Amino acid sequence: MSERPRPRRDDAAAAPAASRPAWYAASPGKWRDWLTVLHPPYTAWHLSYVLIGAALAPLFHLDRLAATLIAFGLAVGVGAHGLDELRGRPLNTTISSGVLASVSVISIGGAVVIGALGIAQVGWGLAVFIAVGVFLVIAYNMELWHGRLHNDTTFALAWGSFPLLTAYYAQASTIRPAAVAGAAFAYGLSRAQRALSSEARDVRRRVVSVEGERAYADGSRRPITRGSLLQPLERGLVALSWSTCLLGIGLVLARTGH
Repeated sequence: MSERPRPRRDDAAAAPAASRPAWYAASPGKWRDWLTVLHPPYTAWHLSYVLIGAALAPLFHLDRLAATLIAFGLAVGVGAHGLDELRGRPLNTTISSGVLASVSVISIGGAVVIGALGIAQVGWGLAVFIAVGVFLVIAYNMELWHGRLHNDTTFALAWGSFPLLTAYYAQASTIRPAAVAGAAFAYGLSRAQRALSSEARDVRRRVVSVEGERAYADGSRRPITRGSLLQPLERGLVALSWSTCLLGIGLVLARTGH
């Protein structure tokens, strides 16, 4: 006869609040809604690819890195996420559609202006990156062409490889094998992020009940709950987000001699 398993404390801690659409979502409120829309850990994660791309370049200009970070912060952190919330309200915020649309357009426009100002220093090739960036933000987040580009591959290319390649080009005015290798790294890591986050979102936002248990070789059994499904996914996302940020910061510090 098997022994009844004792409940583990981490099971209780992993149980999600049903009203939270994401593990980083703040409680509802005016400024807190904006904090949720910005997806802080994911925005920082993808801005880390900007740091990595700049640090990989043979030439390093701190002012160009700052401009690239601000541009991507506006386009991705604010613009893309604002458009994403505008379409379908996945985060259940109460921000008006007009405000979301206006802020998104202004943010994307600001990113374009910053990029345009950099053409004089970097070269006209930067204009290609600007055009591609605007296209990706609008096509992906607005799910144009019936969402054909709203998939894992486009996500990994747009929010992983593209920021790294753009940051590299902004520093060196060219693309070399190191940038391609870095872009492949960002693509793979972004695919992993997408796999984890998609499953976590599905459990948080769509699953209303879970039935079943795990049967172990020693005869013990452990119930499967929403919390036990979410815990490894979201712990993995948390670890990947801060570790990628630290990698980017470390590489930039190395380039600046710190």
